Amino acid sequence: MSLTFRCPKELEGLLPPPVPAAQGLPGWVKTMPAHAWSAVTGGDDDTVKRCPPFIDAMTSGFLIPLFCDVTVEDGAFSWDFDLPAGRSVNFVRAPIGLHDSSQVTGTPLFEPDRVLIKFHNLWTIEAPPGWSLLFTHPANRFDLPFTTLTGMVDCDRFHDAWINFPAHWHDTGFAGVLPKGTPIAQCYPIKREAWDVRTAPFSDAQAQRAHEVVSEIGREKGVYRKRYRA
Repeated sequence: MSLTFRCPKELEGLLPPPVPAAQGLPGWVKTMPAHAWSAVTGGDDDTVKRCPPFIDAMTSGFLIPLFCDVTVEDGAFSWDFDLPAGRSVNFVRAPIGLHDSSQVTGTPLFEPDRVLIKFHNLWTIEAPPGWSLLFTHPANRFDLPFTTLTGMVDCDRFHDAWINFPAHWHDTGFAGVLPKGTPIAQCYPIKREAWDVRTAPFSDAQAQRAHEVVSEIGREKGVYRKRYRA
């Protein structure tokens, strides 16, 4: 299975390419300890670095990068990146646009005197038949000064135009440079299927199995990672 990312010929080699999310882990994940002292337990405890669901969310799918440095100062965004002119197809030349606040009227994001930013993406994305892409904020990247909104696109059918990423700039005190390559969205392939939901009480065997697994987890560290993680 593969996703195909395409860009105009004149931009080839100028844009940072999307990368598998496993290759884009932030430095703090790599340098943080796997264990830390807990005043509650009175001993060392595992950090989230040892939590497979936390790490698997960050290393699954693909990261879409910001295509140039963006400087933020006093609430203003600026950049210095000279793209060549489009020939066969026109494309945006700014890394960031905006959405008027009226577009989120009635949502918790609405603020009458603030806009939402929109990260521009110059890669089209084609997925295999029957697959959509879930685009969301890079998983567990609470260090970023923005939060990308979540959306799903049927990229097996819609793959001849660009998908841009609205975001809420929540760190109003941020000043500095958002560097080229900063992940602005993470995309996860999702197979389109019809699902039903059912509920059921434990059978006696299932209750016993739940008891055994919970007891197992209490006795031994890393049970999920060693025996259940795919």
